[in-house]
Amino acid sequence: MCDRDIATVPKSIISDRDTKFLSHFWKTLWRKLGTKLLFSMTCHPQTEVVNRALSSLLRAVIHKNLKSWDTCLPIVEFAYNRSMHGATKFSPFEVVYGFHPYVPMDLVHIPNDERTSMDGIRKAELMKKLHEQVRLHIEEKTTKYAKQANNG
Repeated sequence: MCDRDIATVPKSIISDRDTKFLSHFWKTLWRKLGTKLLFSMTCHPQTEVVNRALSSLLRAVIHKNLKSWDTCLPIVEFAYNRSMHGATKFSPFEVVYGFHPYVPMDLVHIPNDERTSMDGIRKAELMKKLHEQVRLHIEEKTTKYAKQANNG
């Protein structure tokens, strides 16, 4: 499914502050290759959840083609960004853009969706409402988790 193309040097790498990335050698190498070295926040629960989900998706997509994992990243990223999240009740793509992204199957019959062709003011109002819903869903989930944690 994911064929290996020409090997390219990444523009940036996000690391969890692993010693491999913190050493002088690696910092110098990445700088000379023009790769920005970025660090994720340590012990951030949401980051850990995202990382687990992405690694599970990546394993499912690459199967035994371990050498081509990097070519599968766009597929995995799209799948993750298109999936509904329990805390928000929306996909990350929908939270950012205000509509669910289409996949090739959706193109069989392209719906005349009002949300994709509205003017700027109406789109901004829609996005405000959507973000308010997301905020309420997250608060509801946080309250539920806090209540469960405080019961013990």
